[in-house]
Amino acid sequence: MEKVKVGLIGCGNISDIYIQNSKNFKSYEIVACADLIRSRAEEKAEMYGIPKVCTVEEIMKDPDIEVILNLTIPQAHAEINIKGMEAGKHVYCEKPLAVDLKDGERTMEVAKKTGLRVGCAPDTFLGGRLQMCRKIVDEGWLGKIIGGTATMLCPGHEIWHPGPDFYYKEGGGPLFDMAPYYITALLSLLGPVKQLSGTATTTYEKREIKSEPLKGEIMDVEVPTYISANLEFVDGAVINCIFTFDVWDSKLPRLELYGTDGTLSVDDADPYGGPNTFEGAIKFRTKNESDWLGSPMVLGLPRRPEATEWPRIPTLFQYNGNNRGLGLADMTTAIRNNREHRANGEMALHALEVMQGIYESARTSSFYKMKSSFTKPEPLDPNLPEYVLD
Repeated sequence: MEKVKVGLIGCGNISDIYIQNSKNFKSYEIVACADLIRSRAEEKAEMYGIPKVCTVEEIMKDPDIEVILNLTIPQAHAEINIKGMEAGKHVYCEKPLAVDLKDGERTMEVAKKTGLRVGCAPDTFLGGRLQMCRKIVDEGWLGKIIGGTATMLCPGHEIWHPGPDFYYKEGGGPLFDMAPYYITALLSLLGPVKQLSGTATTTYEKREIKSEPLKGEIMDVEVPTYISANLEFVDGAVINCIFTFDVWDSKLPRLELYGTDGTLSVDDADPYGGPNTFEGAIKFRTKNESDWLGSPMVLGLPRRPEATEWPRIPTLFQYNGNNRGLGLADMTTAIRNNREHRANGEMALHALEVMQGIYESARTSSFYKMKSSFTKPEPLDPNLPEYVLD
């Protein structure tokens, strides 16, 4: 299969792992890069052997480039995606699809008009752990799924990121920066959301940067930093969510699903782990194994010491390391094989509406009814790795 030629726009912090991983996938290669700060693009090109450093306009006009990899800041996602498609290119961008629902809808309208593909991160739902979770759900291990939890709690990106300011501007915050991993994981497992409710608050109006090179500088906070939401899915499951940059520590699981026949738990030791990583522990308990460890014994349930450790389920799938760019590998393979790609624009638009719906619900103190929908992407086949690593 001839490799798809990709032009990278946006050479910031996240671009390194995309470029590194592109060397391993068989379906595409990055042949040019651009950034508003040209020296950044020159640095990445020299570091990773990218053949050409271009302006954004030059990448758009290059007839050999089939796909734009859009790693710009969230506020520029929609603009670059639309320009790319108007130039005849498929586009794949970092999350979110846009910072405004209308821009996301406009992006998909252009895709429909041009017949070009839109792909969007996060692609962690294609990793080995979440694909194994998909298999568990699809095969009915849980019975009917009645609910679940999704939680991302941390002290904020200023403790580690070299330039954290934009995380506290429009398009950032825990809802637009981190929640897409959790929401996309849920969408890939459960399908579309029917309606939701949410609250959103800002704990600190200003925050001090703890990381170098800006340590000690003070940032203004322009977005909510503690979000709580309930998502009711079309299939009836109700998921309780917390996404925040205001919590110093927590023992809550990152993702759990509760069914009539058992509980599925996705967690690991990494405080930032969960659906935002490709790998990690999968724990599963049937209704017959439950011992309610730690719950009040007034329930009168017998305690079974041998059941206190949750059984761990090994994954049968590949992609259990940091395989960011896997969604682009799937999309470029889909282009060559003329099939649907999995990290697609329709699901990303639905995730964007969920996020904006949470804000709208918080603003109006009312339920938000979803307007968009999508079809759950096909699961991977562990026996047919279509875009295997070299």
